[in-house]
Amino acid sequence: MSEPDPNENVAKTRRPRGWRVFWWVLASIGALLVAGIIGLVIWSQVGVYQAEPEPLAAVQSNPAVTFTDTGSAIIMAPAEGDSERGLVYIPGAKVEAAAYAFKMSGIVEDEGITVVITKPWLNLAFFDLRPISAFTELAPEVDSWAVGGHSLGGVRACMLAADADALALFGSYCATDLADSELSAISLSGSDDGLSTPEKVNDARSLLPPSATMYEIAGANHASFGDYGPQAGDGIATISDDDMRDEITEWLAAFADQSMN
Repeated sequence: MSEPDPNENVAKTRRPRGWRVFWWVLASIGALLVAGIIGLVIWSQVGVYQAEPEPLAAVQSNPAVTFTDTGSAIIMAPAEGDSERGLVYIPGAKVEAAAYAFKMSGIVEDEGITVVITKPWLNLAFFDLRPISAFTELAPEVDSWAVGGHSLGGVRACMLAADADALALFGSYCATDLADSELSAISLSGSDDGLSTPEKVNDARSLLPPSATMYEIAGANHASFGDYGPQAGDGIATISDDDMRDEITEWLAAFADQSMN
């Protein structure tokens, strides 16, 4: 009869302990991931900039504009006539989609351009992986589409610009190099923007096509592109909401006539 191997018993006693450590580590990592996801979801819902009621009400009561909330986006379309041009508009970080309705309503009313304002997942454009088609299909009558956005939404719009006919930035700039593309682009910035400062917009100018239209709106700050109240770190606006709406409308109308016909 052979002698028992003492190492066999040692291996049997150590193996279960090793597996317990492995599963404990795995469970700990899973718990941290779950906690991180829950924390991100909570953070994304806290401190969201809400649309100011009066400008929003002005759009919703405007007989020249149809206002539809689909749950995934807000659609503003001309009440009369066919709309052949459209803009998919991506909001800034943690800004309610409806906060952009008033400032964008001018091109709907005056130019017959349909505007689809997206509602990004977790209120953050970078977490929204839906393609442009998820929003353009909400207005199938439109033939030509621009994509654009405010602040972080504009950064995301640059990433999606290859699937659009044109790009429109509002208090924003690209992190994606589009300099060699033939894309039509316009950048509207604010002279008193404390977040997407004139310096930052100018530094990122080389990432846009050479033909891009660049215009700085005098007296506008970062929050002037929407209607959601003051924003931390921003400059002080001296332009009125009505004048800001008129500036946006005038520049976008000229841009659309040149690049979206």
